[in-house]
Amino acid sequence: MPFKFISKRTLLITALSVFSVLLFDFIVIQNIDFSVEKKTVEIPPPIILDPSILVKSGPSILGLPVRLTIPKIKVDTMLKGVGITPLGAVGAPESPRDAAWFDLSPRPGEIGSSIIVGHYGWKNGIGSVFDDLYLLQKEDELTVLDEEGVLTTFVVREIRSFDEKSDVSTVFGSSDGKAHLNLITCEGKWDPVSKSYSKRLVVFTDKK
Repeated sequence: MPFKFISKRTLLITALSVFSVLLFDFIVIQNIDFSVEKKTVEIPPPIILDPSILVKSGPSILGLPVRLTIPKIKVDTMLKGVGITPLGAVGAPESPRDAAWFDLSPRPGEIGSSIIVGHYGWKNGIGSVFDDLYLLQKEDELTVLDEEGVLTTFVVREIRSFDEKSDVSTVFGSSDGKAHLNLITCEGKWDPVSKSYSKRLVVFTDKK
């Protein structure tokens, strides 16, 4: 299905919500008990982005992404598409073992910065898909399989941490005319007051 044009105003509103709610281990998920400490749902203050480069035009030539594989950290997970919820939050996969493609970004392998999000940590000691994301290093590879059976390989270029005051426009946009895939999860110190981690971990990758 073609990716429709999105106005800059719509993207700006979207972007104001996006990065502030990428604390996936406590994004609002209905019917899940977050009674255990460190899993109470809270939304931190928004981080302002420059969404102008996120605009994507033209029909998609790749199928929807369905599986993410990261051999270095033994990740092999299904992918689901998520957008913005009615509450203004970024959607999140229901299972801690699944990751999700942010469907306002390009499909993995298309020009621009595609975004995949995943949980970090979970209640009762259950592991999450991106618990070991921090172990990735430059030149490590990962692959995305789409619904048409096309496998696209990406190579890690950089790993960075962002706090609430960081300029994160480079996470969601690129202007070099190449295809990128950025993986996002949480890291840092747990704040029991805001019920959030202090930083976001972003793995920047380039299409091989």
